[in-house]
Amino acid sequence: MRSNLEFARFPAPDGMNGWWESLPPAPDARTVTSDGRFDWVVVGGGITGLCAARRLAELAPGASIALVEADRIGRTTAGRNSGFFVDLPHDISSESYSRSIDEDRADVRFQRHGIDYVRDIVRRYGIDCDWRDDGKFHASVNRKGAAALTHFADGLSRIGEAFEWLDQPAIRAVTGTDFYTGALFTPGCSTVQPAALMRGLAATQPDNVTVFELSPVTRIEPRGDTRALHFAGGTIVAKQVIVCTNAYAATFGIHSNGLLPVYTFASLTRQMNADEVAKLGGMRSWAVIPADPMGTTVRRLITDRICVRNHFAFRPDVRVSPADLAKARHLHQRSFERRFPMLGGVELEYTWGGPLCLSANNGALFGKRDDGLYEAIGCNGLGLSRGSSSGKLIAEYALGESNSLVQQLLKQPHPRPLPVRPLVDLAVSATIWAKEFSAGAEL
Repeated sequence: MRSNLEFARFPAPDGMNGWWESLPPAPDARTVTSDGRFDWVVVGGGITGLCAARRLAELAPGASIALVEADRIGRTTAGRNSGFFVDLPHDISSESYSRSIDEDRADVRFQRHGIDYVRDIVRRYGIDCDWRDDGKFHASVNRKGAAALTHFADGLSRIGEAFEWLDQPAIRAVTGTDFYTGALFTPGCSTVQPAALMRGLAATQPDNVTVFELSPVTRIEPRGDTRALHFAGGTIVAKQVIVCTNAYAATFGIHSNGLLPVYTFASLTRQMNADEVAKLGGMRSWAVIPADPMGTTVRRLITDRICVRNHFAFRPDVRVSPADLAKARHLHQRSFERRFPMLGGVELEYTWGGPLCLSANNGALFGKRDDGLYEAIGCNGLGLSRGSSSGKLIAEYALGESNSLVQQLLKQPHPRPLPVRPLVDLAVSATIWAKEFSAGAEL
């Protein structure tokens, strides 16, 4: 018997997304205002859904496809991250990102598949999103961080990946700050303005894709050999549905599907003036990941702003409070001042949060959930690269194609079931606290 899906939570403002706010105003949104019929509906307008809808259209140009998003595309989760398309192993639950040789090689292959797909779209359509293939720096601030980088470098050597060591003068020449003691550079990471990318991917969808925004689906139910998707403004009937809601899928039943909505937070400074740029020095654009996965990520943007990201919070209701945002802003201000004492007058203009979709065992949901219903859910900290790849591949799988990457995803473990609340809340929050405490100076 085919089951219903009830959607209990939808995107909330969760602060002011600086990536979105610093863009020109978006065009008016098309919303669901009447009943309709499509061959396919993709639920979720993040990177996974955007790539799934596009790939469906590429492989089935005669099919009618709807992409539905509860908010504005680019304003919510996929447009709230730090903008890293990470190609290398990046297990944020580990001490130094990497796992086993086989798992690391599989991660690299999977993540580069998504990066290559999106890069080609950006170049083909000239999407203005500050796409940069400039790599990333894993930077340490003490001996503990340096040891973690050495462990990560050993893992990269085992799988044959290139990297370069930077001493303190070299990383200072990049960042302009004496805060970092050294770094490891990896060349394959791409960075982007995430909200601009999401807007661009939506605006350049093939002609047989209709994009609906500000249109939350409240229920999906079987209707004969089709599915009926209910919205405030009408009902859409589709032959096939792909669900790409990532952290919001946890509200389908967090105890049964094992998904953990864990928020992380970011702040974006105001634009620096010429004097402040001169005081900082360094390169005009760079991206630093902390040696400890729970530390502070920093990006300097070509727009002369600096983005600071740190702090995690388990929020199973997939929304944060003003107190959460105030705490994050305080931590960001402290992290910024420690790294950039020469920029004392540069304020944080925007602060926001966005949910990651984690699991206790690094598992994810991919494949056929039910007749006519598919899912690609679970980024485990790498929403852009993993989301783009899984979105492309779920479309291929749903259309009957099979390849080695599809098979890799079908074999991955499902998220491990979680204990009941409030035990899961206590366990996850305690783990986050312990890991952030251990990160120490990396924050």
